[in-house]
Amino acid sequence: MTVENNPQPENIAQVHYALRNHIAYITFDHVAARNAMTVAMYQSLQSICEDIALNPDIRVAIFRGAGGKSFVSGSDIAQFSGFQSGADGIRYEEDIDQYLGPLATLPIPSIAVIDGMAVGGGLAIASCCDFRISTPDAKFGVPIARTLGNCLSPSNIAYLVVNLGIHIVKRMLLLAEMISAKELLVQGYLLATYDADQLGKEADSLAERLIKLAPITQKSCKLTVARIVKHNLPNCNDLIEECYGSADFKNGVASFLKGEPATWVGK
Repeated sequence: MTVENNPQPENIAQVHYALRNHIAYITFDHVAARNAMTVAMYQSLQSICEDIALNPDIRVAIFRGAGGKSFVSGSDIAQFSGFQSGADGIRYEEDIDQYLGPLATLPIPSIAVIDGMAVGGGLAIASCCDFRISTPDAKFGVPIARTLGNCLSPSNIAYLVVNLGIHIVKRMLLLAEMISAKELLVQGYLLATYDADQLGKEADSLAERLIKLAPITQKSCKLTVARIVKHNLPNCNDLIEECYGSADFKNGVASFLKGEPATWVGK
């Protein structure tokens, strides 16, 4: 069985969805911006995951970026130029949690296939998946302390800490380090690394392994983990509001869009 969503012009940022042999293939396609996620792409991801959750014919979901050079490089920065206050940041982070929630709680196993990089929102998407494979040269990080001067929601950080460990997360967030696939393979965040031309084949092979196992057991175990991660998360709106309402954030966005390094003043 094969089902595909309607193709759109190549220059439009979009999320493709196809179903073949009980496997859902979701592709982030914004190649001109290294697959940076627009709001519409996040909304499509949410809708696709909600549809997958209702389809008992689907046993595994595979997520990959188009173009062969990036999984997802983050969120579309241009949207931040319209933010007026810290309240805009609170709403944005709440929206991100809403967009990614159906991915994190898919009742089936999910696989992130990472070519090149998974940064910012891309790292969040990969961390909501159950398994990750990548090219050996892939890089991972959230360098917002160097680029934008914004922050993440408690839910987003919780998934990063659970999957990566607090020490690596602090290197990513406080030092703005990009972490190599080699290190994350040893750490366990990555299941395996493969040459780019083998990634698709290996993702399908992993999916076939998963399809042969008990689906209700898989659902029960992964959703229990998801509920543990989300249980009793703190309200950090005061911190998010301060960050997104700061002069540093406004300067960070403006500098990023100009292609210039930001100057941080702590206000």
